[in-house]
Amino acid sequence: MSFRDLSIARAMEFAVHEINNRTDLLPGITLGYQIHDSCGAVSMAVKVAFQFANGMEPFYNDTDSCSKSAAAAVPALVGESTSTPSISMARILGLFGIPQVSHFASCACLSDKRQYPAFLRTVPSDHHQAAALAKIVKHFGWTWIGAVRSDSDYGNYGMASFLKAAQEEGICVEYSESYYRTQPRSKLERVANVIRRSTARVIVAFVQSGDMRLLLQELAKQPPPPLQWIGSEAWIIQSEFLTYNMCAGAIGFSVANSVIPGFREFLLDLSPAQALKSPLLTEFWESSFSCSLIGSSGGARKCDGSEDIRALQNPYTDTSQLGESNLVYKATYAIAHAIHGVICNDTQCDKSAKFTPWQV
Repeated sequence: MSFRDLSIARAMEFAVHEINNRTDLLPGITLGYQIHDSCGAVSMAVKVAFQFANGMEPFYNDTDSCSKSAAAAVPALVGESTSTPSISMARILGLFGIPQVSHFASCACLSDKRQYPAFLRTVPSDHHQAAALAKIVKHFGWTWIGAVRSDSDYGNYGMASFLKAAQEEGICVEYSESYYRTQPRSKLERVANVIRRSTARVIVAFVQSGDMRLLLQELAKQPPPPLQWIGSEAWIIQSEFLTYNMCAGAIGFSVANSVIPGFREFLLDLSPAQALKSPLLTEFWESSFSCSLIGSSGGARKCDGSEDIRALQNPYTDTSQLGESNLVYKATYAIAHAIHGVICNDTQCDKSAKFTPWQV
């Protein structure tokens, strides 16, 4: 489990609690929510998309008649975090007119309303980031560079935009390599060797964090001469990369940092009893404290209540960088305001109002 991603997901939960306690937004209406872990897999994201569109029952109804209405199970959803799963979900949800608001799927391809009519986002398109990265390279006078990207929609579309912008800026690219973390190890080794043998000492990396981690681990086996990394937002601000010496001096753009009043206290207001109510929070608690909430299992001791969440120092409790969490927070509020616009006037909401997700 990614503790950082759990913290980001709980920003939606926090926003829902805030909205439900407000009198000026959806007065008298209580929003509900479900949080699902896609595990970064397209197959899981597609499964959840179908569930949201058709209902959450885990079984197939094989009766002759359909007793349920054709209405979607949810009026809107927030997610996914990355571009490729978001694209797969958007193709399905668009058919049902269910609005999908992503907080971090930045592929420029998702701006195509003909293909993704119900997709919206609170993060800018990578079209802008790619142009800005080319401007950085030109600003420092680096005219001979290498390029590495994730072999995914995020990396391929992002790098294509960057290479176009770099050409317009008069920047020469010695090589452009791609790989993905599930590809054979030999592909990663080949990319690392290209970097080691190249004459370019400046590298633009339009890479997802998991792929970047593997690349740096591979390069560390036979470190190349000092490199100047130019990073995309997916990895450039993540603190784990500070442990790699070859990343010293890396620069790039990030989502603007934000402050969400009350969010840190919300994250830390978690007891063992509350954690037990959610499989995700149960896993977080047991992983953080190396104990079992249900009972001794797998050699782990039973949690005894002495665990102090405020003493933890991990990505879940680190609220110094809330840029991505704020995008989730804003996405949730955008959906709430849209629903308010459909079923409410200035001071009252019609609890019995029927509406379709497409209206939202």
